[in-house]
Amino acid sequence: MDKSSVALAQTFAEIARVLLAETDVQATLDKICRLAVATVDGCDHAGITMVKGREISTLAASDDVPRHVDAIQAEVDEGPCVSAFREHETFRTDDLRTEDRWSRFSHRAAQETGVVSMLSLRLFIEEDTIGALNLYSKEKAAFDDDALAVGSVFAAHAAVAASGAQHHEHMEQAVQTRDVIGQAKGILMAQQNVSADEAFDMLRRASQRMNLKLRAVAERVAAREPQDDEDR
Repeated sequence: MDKSSVALAQTFAEIARVLLAETDVQATLDKICRLAVATVDGCDHAGITMVKGREISTLAASDDVPRHVDAIQAEVDEGPCVSAFREHETFRTDDLRTEDRWSRFSHRAAQETGVVSMLSLRLFIEEDTIGALNLYSKEKAAFDDDALAVGSVFAAHAAVAASGAQHHEHMEQAVQTRDVIGQAKGILMAQQNVSADEAFDMLRRASQRMNLKLRAVAERVAAREPQDDEDR
């Protein structure tokens, strides 16, 4: 095994250790971006992008360039990252200045950011695509097949971390919802002299009648916003 192969193996081993030991998902994603720039030949910038419907957000980036590129893709609703997500494929472009697959995105991205080559690798757990790892270069045709292979390994690690970020976000939202509903129930129990089940039923009926999510109704009660007699 030559020195470059050993160094590459050590880099991926480090990423694996970080993913196992790091409790801060954001720190893990940031480190993956920095290591991608340091490891993948020709890579000047790297970013991890999440796509939800038509909303594009940058989860992590080595610097401001990926955020700028993502902002353009979000505005025009096209680009390598968008295609990687929607078509479940890897997209590589050797020269954005002459690229015609994303006409509203390509020339503008090259002019505004100086990026010429891009490699967008989908992030997925099993078959569920959750975003893309995007590699950027200021040079033409910067990403060859070797860069694609190395980038794919980074994408696999990034997918695990991004999935963890989503799970963490959902868990936090669930805990916050549970807490505010519990607070609202306590207020109703004290004010209306009802049981916990009766207080929850009051919240549920108000949610249905007002066409609001249960959490939104609970937040109103917790904030002591006035409710009409039917909700009391």
